[in-house]
Amino acid sequence: MLDREGPTPIYVQIADIFHDRILKGELLAGAPLPSEAAMEAEFYIARTTARRVARELRDRQVVHTVQGEGTFVGTVGVPRQRRKPFPFEEIADDIVKRIRRGEFQPNRAIFSEKVLMRRHGVAKVTARKAVESLRRQGWVFTVPYRGTYVAAQEDWPEEP
Repeated sequence: MLDREGPTPIYVQIADIFHDRILKGELLAGAPLPSEAAMEAEFYIARTTARRVARELRDRQVVHTVQGEGTFVGTVGVPRQRRKPFPFEEIADDIVKRIRRGEFQPNRAIFSEKVLMRRHGVAKVTARKAVESLRRQGWVFTVPYRGTYVAAQEDWPEEP
């Protein structure tokens, strides 16, 4: 139970909880640390507090962060477990489904970064990585200062 009135900052208390879970083997080497959104829900904290938890655990050298993928138990180089797709992959897959269903038409804008961040509860870098993935695959193109648009259907990738 968190002591919200005491002298120890909340982020330190939560970092202690995760550190204890790591020591007990509840979070194994390579396992992802719960996302900022999951920490918010579990502990009723702000996103900035969740970020401070991850930073505290990095400072203790019990986790490491891979930009756009998440924070993982162990030091850099420990093989990461992938139980599910990375958040940017899930976002990209969602947009591809919407394109295929016709919700996003060719030469029309997809969701902005801010909308993607809000809809999926992710950081800006994750939203950007999703759009970059779509761009590399040929689903979308970006016009600087205007937005990201669905590519012409003949430019879409082949279905697997």
